[in-house]
Amino acid sequence: MNAPRGTVTFVFTDVEGSTALLKRLGDGYADLAQQHRAILREEFAARGGAEMDTQGDAFFYSFPRARDAVAAAVAAQRRLAEHAWPDGGAVRVRMGLHTGEPVVGKEGYVGIDVVRAARICAAGHGGQVLLSAATHALVAGSLPDGVAERDLGEHRLKDIDRPERIYQLDVAGLQSSFPPLRTQGEERLDFERRLEQRIRSHVERRIEQALAEPEALPAAFGADMTRLALGGLALAAAGLVVLAALVVGVILVVRYAF
Repeated sequence: MNAPRGTVTFVFTDVEGSTALLKRLGDGYADLAQQHRAILREEFAARGGAEMDTQGDAFFYSFPRARDAVAAAVAAQRRLAEHAWPDGGAVRVRMGLHTGEPVVGKEGYVGIDVVRAARICAAGHGGQVLLSAATHALVAGSLPDGVAERDLGEHRLKDIDRPERIYQLDVAGLQSSFPPLRTQGEERLDFERRLEQRIRSHVERRIEQALAEPEALPAAFGADMTRLALGGLALAAAGLVVLAALVVGVILVVRYAF
């Protein structure tokens, strides 16, 4: 196997919703799959990629240079988006890139870098290109024209001990908004911050509802608008105090219980 050695960049790809496409197109799926494979092979080979493995609708490629791997992924996504697919069966491909220094054995690459690249790909969605922190560091100043990076934060990947900071490539003219990554969860700090925001939003909504709907308030506030306003302010202040105590308590539980 002619596998690039030293520092290499892995690219894993997979078709999103391939089973649904197969059910809908039947025998016609074979032609669609062949066109998908041809596009990826052309774009990856043109930029020095070596095909390491293919299984079903998934590819595993290796590149000697990270910038070539990124250029290949971007070119392939553009081709896939522009292609006139038969029977309207558009192919949406997720891609994950990671750079490392794996060991090359008789059967190909060995090491956690391969697993990391595969997990990053699996976390994405059709049309999305994801980079590891290592690949990001190498290509941040040399992205293809019309391409920007977006920091998606740190995520825990299956079978990977340490969290991985993942970046998304935003390609001009292509989809750039996707659902949250399919990972094992965000870092604890991110979780705490999001939890605090959700609790705060909930309390603020309840306060706004109480002020906007006087009939929902207790009868003790009466019909007098002045007393209602004062009661609303008191309720808001009490809510903020409760919010602060609740947030601190939840964060402490999360931090020390897990």
